[in-house]
Amino acid sequence: MLVLGIDTSNYATSLAVFDTCSGEVVCDKKKFLPVREGQLGLRQSDAVFHHTAALPGLFQELSRQADLTEVGAVGVSARPRPADRSYMPCFLVGVNTATAFAASRGLPLVETTHQQGHMAAALYAAGRPELFREPCLVFHVSGGTTDLILCEGVEKLTTVGTSSDLYAGQAVDRVGVRLGFGFPAGEMVSKLAAQCEETIKPKASVKGTQCSLSGLENQCDKLLKEGKSPEYVCKYCLLCVAETVVRMAKAALGEHPGLPVVCAGGVMSSGIIAEYVSRRLPDVSFVPGKFSSDNAIGVSVLAAREVADWQM
Repeated sequence: MLVLGIDTSNYATSLAVFDTCSGEVVCDKKKFLPVREGQLGLRQSDAVFHHTAALPGLFQELSRQADLTEVGAVGVSARPRPADRSYMPCFLVGVNTATAFAASRGLPLVETTHQQGHMAAALYAAGRPELFREPCLVFHVSGGTTDLILCEGVEKLTTVGTSSDLYAGQAVDRVGVRLGFGFPAGEMVSKLAAQCEETIKPKASVKGTQCSLSGLENQCDKLLKEGKSPEYVCKYCLLCVAETVVRMAKAALGEHPGLPVVCAGGVMSSGIIAEYVSRRLPDVSFVPGKFSSDNAIGVSVLAAREVADWQM
């Protein structure tokens, strides 16, 4: 069976087709929402418009690589997180599209959440089937969250750590926009950071499994005013996020010893962060970028698990 996944987050429109027979992603398509130069995000009304405009073209691209007439089920992220009052209008575009597609063909429709989609994509890409059944710690670090989650199956998520103020992705994006990059700026910040060969000692504000990142933006601004190069500041920013992840994980492992750690979310696509964290945590998995940043892959996997009882 082919399963279609749809995700309309605040940063990207994405589609994916998953084959339950081969257990592989047949194809996936994604388009980042356009943000005006110098801006740090989108109003929800603008996000809704851009998703609506992007979906027809993405479906056409998808149909060139997958026979959509063979789709047997549809999955969609209906809200940001599996929590009461979790809501963003941009997800309504995906829900409406998925509902229309499924109803027109008499197909089952599975509603899940954006965060659960991230979890599923990361666990799938980690290539460790046991993580779908056994407890693990998963970081979801992006422009809209810096959460450390106890994952006991993708259906049961418990947030054990988070940021009290700024999210890691926001800090990275603000540094990037300050340097003249477009939004989201994570990819450019990582590229510039990779050019810095100086040794940097990062700082982090962490108490137990809770962190604060509001000071990071101010520290980066201060470094730029002191004459530090953009390359240095970008590397400093990413390493501070990495050190935050390490300290939060160690605190959580003190309460849940021996659990594997998986890192997901767009910020975790940074090679600099992955290298730093991997050298300091014993059992940590980073997954390829397309499975880590916003995507519909995890949504299609979750729908396959529910409708077709697919298991890794």
